Amino acid sequence: MKDKEELINEIRELKRRSKTVILAHNYQRDEVQEIADYTGDSLGLSRTATEMDTDTIIFCGVYFMAETAYILNPHKKILIPEPRAGCPLADMITIDQLLKLKSEHLKVPVVCYVNSTAEIKAESDICCTSSNAVSVVNSLDEGEIIFIPDKNLGSYVESKTSKKMILWPGYCPTHQDITADQIRALKKEYPDAVFIAHPECETDVLDLADEITSTSGMYKFAKKTSSNTIIIGSEIGMRYRLEKENPDKLILFPSKGTICPNMKLTTLEKVYRSLNEEVYEVSIDEGIRARAESAVRKMINIS
Repeated sequence: MKDKEELINEIRELKRRSKTVILAHNYQRDEVQEIADYTGDSLGLSRTATEMDTDTIIFCGVYFMAETAYILNPHKKILIPEPRAGCPLADMITIDQLLKLKSEHLKVPVVCYVNSTAEIKAESDICCTSSNAVSVVNSLDEGEIIFIPDKNLGSYVESKTSKKMILWPGYCPTHQDITADQIRALKKEYPDAVFIAHPECETDVLDLADEITSTSGMYKFAKKTSSNTIIIGSEIGMRYRLEKENPDKLILFPSKGTICPNMKLTTLEKVYRSLNEEVYEVSIDEGIRARAESAVRKMINIS
C-alpha cells in the first residue's frame, strides 16, 4: 500500500498528465482538500467547473454536488470518486412528495435549496444556496413560497423576508446536531469568541450567532474579524482551510462529532482510482438535466 505522500505525488502527476481538474468541497478530508485544485461550496465549485479549460473534472463531494456540476457542464466528463456519498437532506424529499405538495398549493413557486437531487431541481421554479436564499426569495413577486427541503434554512429566510414560507420538514443531520447548549458552554469558556453559524442550524442556535452565513461567508468573516477565537457552527472539515488562512486564530467547533460521514467517504485512494480508471462518471437524463439547469441558471443570474 502506498503511503500518504507517495499517493499525493502520484495523484498530482496523474492529474497533470491527464489535464484533469480536482474540485473538493469544504467538508472533505484534509488530505483531499490538499490535492484539490479548487475548494469551496457546492455552487461555487460548479461555477468553477464551467470556467475550467478541461474536459474532465473530478468532484470530491456528495452526489448532488457532482450532479449540479454536470447540470451546468453536460459536455464535460464529471467523475465522482465515491458514488455512494449521498446527502441525507437531499434524500428527505421524493419527487412524489414534491408533486403532491405542489398540487396542494397551486401556482405557489417552489424554491429549491441546491442540496437536492437533479430530479427535485427539475420540478422547482428556482434554486438557491445558503448564501443567496434571501435574495432569491425576495426576487419572486408572490407572497407565498414553497421552500424545500431544509426547514431550518427556510425558517431563517422567512425571518429575513416578508414572505410566507411553506416549509418541508427536511434538515441536515450534521447541523441539526449542533445545540445551543454546546455554543453557550464554549462561549462561557471563551468569552471573547465570536460565533459564526450556518443557516442549516436550528433557530435557537442561530439566535446565539454573531454572524449567520454560508461556508464561503465563514471564510471571509474569519479573515476580517478582530477576534482571535472563532466558534464555527458547521462541519469540522472546515478546520483545514480556516487554520491555513488564519494561523494566529483559534478555531473551535461545538463537538468533535460535528462530522458529515458521507463527505468523509472520499479518500485519497478513491481519488487516485478515479483519476487512473476514470470512474465514476455522472450522467443525468437530458430532459431532467435541462429543466434542472433552468432552475439553477435563474439562481445564478440573481447571484
